[in-house]
Amino acid sequence: MDLVKFLAPEIVFGSGARLLAGRYLKNLGSRKALVVSDPVLESLGWTSSVTKTLEEEGIAYVTFLDVHANPRDEDSVRGASLYATESCDAIISVGGGSPTDCAKGIGILSANPGSLSAYEGIDRIPRPGPPLVCVPSTSGASADVSQFAIIREMSGLRKMAIVSRMLVPDVALVDPDVTSTMGPELTAAVGIDALVHALEAYVSNASSPITDIHALAAMRIIPAALPRAVYSPEDAEARMLMSLASMEAGLAFSNAILGAVHAMAHAVGGLRDSPHGECNAVLLPEVVKANFANASGKYREAASAIGLSGFKGDPIDGERMAEGLRELLAPLPIAHRLSSFGVVGEDLPTLVALALADPCMITNPRALTAPEIEAIYARCL
Repeated sequence: MDLVKFLAPEIVFGSGARLLAGRYLKNLGSRKALVVSDPVLESLGWTSSVTKTLEEEGIAYVTFLDVHANPRDEDSVRGASLYATESCDAIISVGGGSPTDCAKGIGILSANPGSLSAYEGIDRIPRPGPPLVCVPSTSGASADVSQFAIIREMSGLRKMAIVSRMLVPDVALVDPDVTSTMGPELTAAVGIDALVHALEAYVSNASSPITDIHALAAMRIIPAALPRAVYSPEDAEARMLMSLASMEAGLAFSNAILGAVHAMAHAVGGLRDSPHGECNAVLLPEVVKANFANASGKYREAASAIGLSGFKGDPIDGERMAEGLRELLAPLPIAHRLSSFGVVGEDLPTLVALALADPCMITNPRALTAPEIEAIYARCL
């Protein structure tokens, strides 16, 4: 077997994990932290439940809430300015992928010169940022355990994928309690994001036996736990299972990277500011169908782990697996066509160019051509 590298933060998982935030920041030597969150989480009391632990440890803090749903480069610029002005020495994110990716962008700019676009791609960040502690509020993005930051560059209306070991948080405090206030639509969207993370990591050409363990674990959990979390939002066990699955999927994709679903979804999100998880859901079946022949064994194993109906271990092809995924997604309260996000036929050449330039395309199991990518987009309109 080839050499394998595996990156992961220190992880504390379970009810009440967020309450260790102050202790961990103190252990990291922080005297004043920048708390990156959003107005919704602040109004729900989750942000203050974390900042209270900082107060208990005598750690000063300043709060930054100006984060868009698809975090923008300008959000990180403003946050980095506040970090410097307030003489902070650590960052803590309280939120889903948006505040966490914004916090990572702030960390990059706090330690490195220039714009975020200078660090787009893989392993291009020369200096590590300040200590970063993450308290995730969703069970899907997994930014709290990954080496990814996905940030929307407003000058080009595109999403940048920044991938670096420098972006792996120091500590992830994965507290399922914080996910309990997600609505059904958000629960479904981020849950599907986690499923796509696991599936794309499993068939990635950079996967390994280590990442496969985590990807399979996530795929076995999500199909049963996600509907429970969506339609019975007070089901604490379902919330715990989805947080666990999100963490497992995050560890998988952080190290195996992703594929064409994410590359194409990033393009749509950058151009149309659309919800990432739902873009993944729309594109997933068609990308699986296109990729299937190049990773048929692994796709069949994934279908078994997910428990797609009607297969029962029998050999399947890309069309049958795509149909099984559509059946899995159909009952969920998410969009099922790209047109729902305002995508039109005239956008396709731009989307194709953006998708081909995305680093996630490198690890797709098949080298898709521009016409093939355009055809997938067209079928998903």
